[in-house]
Amino acid sequence: MGMSLQERLGLLTQLGEYLQSDDERLMAYVQRTFYHNPWFTPDNQRKAMKAIAREMLSPEKLQEWIQPYQLPEALPSEKTIGMVMAGNLPLVGFQDVLCVFVSGHRTLVKLSEKDKYLLPHLISWLEERDERVKGRVVFSERLNGFDAVIATGSNNAYRYFEAYFGRKPGILRKNRNSVAILNGQESPAALHALGQDIFAYFGLGCRNVSKIYVPRGYNFEPLLEALHEFRDIVLHEKYKHNFDYNYALFVLNRAEFLNTGSLILQENPSLLSRIACLHYEYYDSQEDLAASLHAHREDIQCLVAGQPLDSWNTLAFGTTQQPGLHDYPDGVDVMQFLRTMSLP
Repeated sequence: MGMSLQERLGLLTQLGEYLQSDDERLMAYVQRTFYHNPWFTPDNQRKAMKAIAREMLSPEKLQEWIQPYQLPEALPSEKTIGMVMAGNLPLVGFQDVLCVFVSGHRTLVKLSEKDKYLLPHLISWLEERDERVKGRVVFSERLNGFDAVIATGSNNAYRYFEAYFGRKPGILRKNRNSVAILNGQESPAALHALGQDIFAYFGLGCRNVSKIYVPRGYNFEPLLEALHEFRDIVLHEKYKHNFDYNYALFVLNRAEFLNTGSLILQENPSLLSRIACLHYEYYDSQEDLAASLHAHREDIQCLVAGQPLDSWNTLAFGTTQQPGLHDYPDGVDVMQFLRTMSLP
């Protein structure tokens, strides 16, 4: 007998409680992941798990999120959804797995080599709580026998996705970056919050701010002072290596840049910046800013601003790495896609 929708939601609520615990076995997998991938520090893994528990697995948020989809208790047509995971942040693909599990479909997952221990442990934990979970989420090195696909990767990987998965229904994602708009009137608290958007998870996520837009004549001193408060990040060996390398590169090339001791700011129109770097671009008017943003619309994941902006869903400073159940990557509604897969 299959699980009902409410049984699945109840099990996920239990998982949320587990993710916020200090369970010895959970912490052992955290340490194993860190040993395998030093970018995934125990603190960052705990941060990711608590954010998932708070924003995605509370019973109130799950019920409020799922209600509009009007999912049936029993699917008329159960499908297998192939999934290719990114590995830039801890548990970065958890929301996709959650969506498929809640929808009632099965998932065939190809994990990233950078994050291959924690998610399988969480699925095993669910299987221990309810044996009906077994076979709902399967991990495999190769994807075969799936009906649809959700794949996330780099721009290079996207070309592979199109070639390999193009004939299947699917959601294919490539590189996106997040930007922030400053007007020079931000408070120290707002600038510090922006620092969280920049530095969280070492800036490796598509929801991390990698570029800022500032008005012509902008005074950088308050921003540099706020960002200097995150200077301890250079104590991380891999981050420091990237910072030192990029600093040497800029010096050797005699490029102009600003330096906080833990972050290099450079005027550059590109949304994508190197690790330990932040790009900035000047704007002369709101019309000028709107035109520049519009040109990059398909490449922007999050837009951070202190005030609303026409035709954009703006986020408050300090909130980019707290996505909720409605915050689907690239703005593509995964649950609606899965709901259409349920139709006979």
